Amino acid sequence: MIRTPHILIVGGGYAGFYAAWHLEKRLKRSEASVSILDPRPYMTYQPFLPEVVAGSIEARHVAVSLRRHLRRTTVLSGRATSIDHGSRSVHAQMNDGREVTLSYDLIVVTAGAVTRTLPVPGIAEVALGLKHVEEAVAIRDTFLTALDRAAALPEGPERTRALTVTFVGGGFAGAEGFGELLSLSRAALKRYPEISPDELSFHLVEASERILPEVSTKTGAWVVRSLERRGARVHLRTTVTSAVGGEVVLSSGERFESDLIVWTAGTAANPVVSQRTDLPVNQRGLLIVRPDLRVGSDERPVVGAWAAGDAAAVPDLTRTASPPYLYTVPNAQHAVRQGKRLARNITKTLRGSATRPYRHRSLGAVATLGLGTGVFEAGPVALKGFLGWLIHRGYQVLAIPTWERKIRVASVWFAALFLGRDIVSLTSVQHPRHEFVTGGRLELDPPEWDTRNVA
Repeated sequence: MIRTPHILIVGGGYAGFYAAWHLEKRLKRSEASVSILDPRPYMTYQPFLPEVVAGSIEARHVAVSLRRHLRRTTVLSGRATSIDHGSRSVHAQMNDGREVTLSYDLIVVTAGAVTRTLPVPGIAEVALGLKHVEEAVAIRDTFLTALDRAAALPEGPERTRALTVTFVGGGFAGAEGFGELLSLSRAALKRYPEISPDELSFHLVEASERILPEVSTKTGAWVVRSLERRGARVHLRTTVTSAVGGEVVLSSGERFESDLIVWTAGTAANPVVSQRTDLPVNQRGLLIVRPDLRVGSDERPVVGAWAAGDAAAVPDLTRTASPPYLYTVPNAQHAVRQGKRLARNITKTLRGSATRPYRHRSLGAVATLGLGTGVFEAGPVALKGFLGWLIHRGYQVLAIPTWERKIRVASVWFAALFLGRDIVSLTSVQHPRHEFVTGGRLELDPPEWDTRNVA
């Protein structure tokens, strides 16, 4: 009896989800079994996280359930700790704490990237990231809670600190999250007559000389002017040297206290890929892959290993350079399409056909900067303001997978046209047992009695 090969996908992000989804569509049950390993039971559609920050989209609507949409794939809830391709095994820690070893015949590494943190004093203790849906929710709730607190405070340092927001990093995540939160602040202040708009202090700190490096210099400069016209301060060619206790110290010498600090200063290679595997990686800690997404080089191929997305150095065949080509940029456009190409090529390999290389030219860049303001750029075409924002919404609702999610997102947007933003903070859900345990007593602080339920 011929054994059915087992395909193990490590990582349930864009590339992993689409690879599994399309393998289900292409392979018969008798051709292969598929498993996917990820600590979260859903794929996060990250381009919508800034709108989750602003409350324009419900948090659950950007999370695409793996179990609902991958009906023939075994979903394993856990995190890979190492990959030993020599023995065709992955060591993993499951969400229930068990250490297990998973065997496979073919491995697909789509573990993605992690937030890049720098050794800045205080950042690890006080900052939030913006890579996962729970972080987006925490940013929104932290800001709205700060407004509630500031409204009851007298003028002074504590009130100023509560009304100060700092984003570190001016890439897409940072600029979009910053712009959306700035937009939310203006809408929310209509319900806070105790707070003047002039009291809000928004800082975007970027180490390079421009933000949004994926768009042209001219468009990037327009984004800076747009944010500054709305009352924000953009610090270019500036770094954060300290954030101890919430006191932000900039390389320019300026310092201020900020209750909300968001760190979006780039990504780094997943440590499982860069440090805990016998698969070949480059100097940046990314898996070396061939144009058809097989791991290895033309001279030294690795049998039975494939990779895509942010964990892989995928050759960009649409650009030429020396050595022969550059790599595709780590964004959702490429990860989605690489996942689809990967599924096609694995199917072809199992059926004895020739694979095809991954080749995709960018469709352009879109960014939201708040309700009614955005940018779209594709080649020489650059649209800014309301039209750019409309194109951003149209593109993203088409790009998010499954019709179920498209309809949910579009319905929330439609309702908001008539009902406006919801500005309720639900920070208390991070401590769901507090009222039950304390019985309303004030002497017991949530972190002192139970931190297990903190998001």
